[in-house]
Amino acid sequence: MKPLSYFKGLFYVFFWHNILLLFSASNINAQSINDLNHLDGHKVKTFYSNGAKEQAEIMAKRCDNVIAFYKKSIDFEPNVTLLVLSSKDWSKYTNLPVYGMPHYTESKTLIVASEDNDFWRSFIPPVDQLPKELAQTITKTYADKDNALTMRGFFDLLAVHELGHAYHEQGGLNMQRRWMEELFANILLHTYIAEKEPELLPTLSVFPEMVVSSTDKHILKFTTLNELESNYNLIVQEYPQNYGWYQCRWHKSAGEIYNAEGSKAIIKLWQVLKNQKEPMDDTKFNNLLSKKVYPSVANIVLKWNQ
Repeated sequence: MKPLSYFKGLFYVFFWHNILLLFSASNINAQSINDLNHLDGHKVKTFYSNGAKEQAEIMAKRCDNVIAFYKKSIDFEPNVTLLVLSSKDWSKYTNLPVYGMPHYTESKTLIVASEDNDFWRSFIPPVDQLPKELAQTITKTYADKDNALTMRGFFDLLAVHELGHAYHEQGGLNMQRRWMEELFANILLHTYIAEKEPELLPTLSVFPEMVVSSTDKHILKFTTLNELESNYNLIVQEYPQNYGWYQCRWHKSAGEIYNAEGSKAIIKLWQVLKNQKEPMDDTKFNNLLSKKVYPSVANIVLKWNQ
């Protein structure tokens, strides 16, 4: 089966995310965040656009909860400032041109959108053209209280993925591989949702799982993890759909790792990546993951091409 064209939005999420990492030295524009409203009462320093207080409360509370949850298990708290921005304010505080894409910047700032937008709506598939079972799954998972489809919930959860990058960047972890940076952020996201907000697991998992199951690997230029490492910049810049497929697989893999090992997987992974300071070749790295973390994590590499 060919990739479903209505999943293109996800590919461009990860495309812009990685363009951001590759080419932006600093994403926060000169405008002072003090021009925004300040939200009191949260662990995460939070600022928001006019009219966005309710969404700011939701996002700040979730970030607080994530940090509190992991404080107990890995004894580390990243220093993050949260900006919840309207479309009007977006270009004042970030150089990223796509309104609606959560991202974490080098200035330790997590930026999210406060409003529904065309980018999020581009994810909504034409359910009247889908197989009945698939249409029902999407409608059940992504319908709001008025029964209209929305991808807000999915994007709100991607903000936790971006928070995951704050953890490994500020925590001094040696990630060893590009793919491990993304897998780690997805495991951190999936573990938190499964443990603390399990009712949101379908919102997190349905979309990536459908992308993986509906994509014909034979039409992709790159499919292996070694190809990703060797051609990372090229894939990010010129093959965003291909990169999106990789990201969806890491989403799916994170769920499989959690289902096999529970919350212990992210704890062991944190400890191993923090303590292993020297770079490792593929064989040694796979052995480390298998023996010091869990075989289910090593299997992401060993069984990737099956």
